[in-house]
Amino acid sequence: MLVDAPYLSSLQNNIRQRPIPWEGAVRAGNLTEDELKKIKAVDKVRKDQRKQTIQSDLDAYTRLLLGGDSQPSVLESAAKRGDVVQYILVLASDLIEDVPELKAGLLRHPAPYRPFVPLLSQSSNPEDPIPLLTAYLLTGLISSAILSSSKESSKIEEPLTRLYNYLSLLSKSSDSGLQDISVQEYSALLRTRQSRGLFWKLRKDTIVPLVDILRSAAGTAKDTSTLWEGSTSIGRNTFDSGLGGGIGLQLLYHVLLVQWQLSFEGALVGEDLESEHEIIPLYTHLLRLSPKEKTTRLLLSTLRNLLSTNETSLLPVAVLVRLPALLQNLKGRHLSDDDLLDDLQSLSDMLEEYTKTQTTFDQYAAEIHSGHLHWSPPHRNPVFWAENARRILDENKGELPKKLAEIISEPWDSDKQVLAIACNDIGYLVKEVPEKRGQLEKLGLKGRIMELMGESNEAVRWESLRAVGEWLRYSIEA
Repeated sequence: MLVDAPYLSSLQNNIRQRPIPWEGAVRAGNLTEDELKKIKAVDKVRKDQRKQTIQSDLDAYTRLLLGGDSQPSVLESAAKRGDVVQYILVLASDLIEDVPELKAGLLRHPAPYRPFVPLLSQSSNPEDPIPLLTAYLLTGLISSAILSSSKESSKIEEPLTRLYNYLSLLSKSSDSGLQDISVQEYSALLRTRQSRGLFWKLRKDTIVPLVDILRSAAGTAKDTSTLWEGSTSIGRNTFDSGLGGGIGLQLLYHVLLVQWQLSFEGALVGEDLESEHEIIPLYTHLLRLSPKEKTTRLLLSTLRNLLSTNETSLLPVAVLVRLPALLQNLKGRHLSDDDLLDDLQSLSDMLEEYTKTQTTFDQYAAEIHSGHLHWSPPHRNPVFWAENARRILDENKGELPKKLAEIISEPWDSDKQVLAIACNDIGYLVKEVPEKRGQLEKLGLKGRIMELMGESNEAVRWESLRAVGEWLRYSIEA
């Protein structure tokens, strides 16, 4: 079975048992006598009989489903009868699964997806059976086509785009059953570089809902600050009574599976996954909470794929969220999966090699470049600022203050401490290198800090007041 989803199985079984007034459909012109004859020959019969019937007249059953020689598809003939369309979609999916020769015959057709794709947009209601059943059928066809031949790529892109767009609607549903169907069908499709590349191209619709599910599971949907707290403790049975946001363990596993498949394009997706979704802090946080080896395995393997293909940009983030210490703690657990243990060791070695060469300045610069600040040791260390403030201002033509200006310009509604930390850093820069105040003012930092004195968050107000105090002190002394 392509998808193991009770919601879909129940729907399909109900439709299989539903009586259809076939003769009435023929009299109404919704089916031809020949179409009905072919349907009855393979409906409600043994699988071996069904297979023999189709194998003996493969071209006729291909034409039945896809049309040809000016003959419409049976789905087009029955378009006005929703009950008949639903029944044929379920029957067609069964036939394709039971008779591989039929699937191959359909894919050899010059337009193998033509009758099906329009049905995806028949309704915007994610619970509408016809698009849901169509998506299942198309997933079966396209997942085979993308593996069969590179020559099929030109046929696949348009229907695959339409299918991804439909599945993204399911993934945004509040119904976890529909979400799970979409994620499992994504997984069946993400088997090649082409399908993963298109999935990534459509990431505003495909990736964003999946990350939202992961954030809900991690309990960080509204507040991202906990992702950067860097605890190295590992939760035990944290999710046993249900994940954050009511996310089930099986849905979490399927979402992680899709993200793991996407991570095989790590060089393409890694940096943007981090800049757009803070994927390394999120995965590190989920790793702390993961209650099962199967989820831990996917988390570690995904991190390995992303970090190994984006060492310069992502390893610093992994260190900031204390992934190395967390991995060390993981080694103390009784883990038995060989692939998991291999990924765990590889990640540990990679991070150990990286941290050997890092200075405190490097760590601070990496945090600034990550775009998300937390109270790591350098921020409140007067010795660090005395030794490094001038370098921070001057290195690479003032690159770090410019990045700091970008960070503080954002509202940070989900993590106000970022603004407090930025104010703290700017105050130290003014204190240690007062003659460079003009450089900071040109970046708009003085004006932004004065704005933040009116912030509702107490920590932000306090740190902005301290920073402004440094400015005023040196202005008065001057």
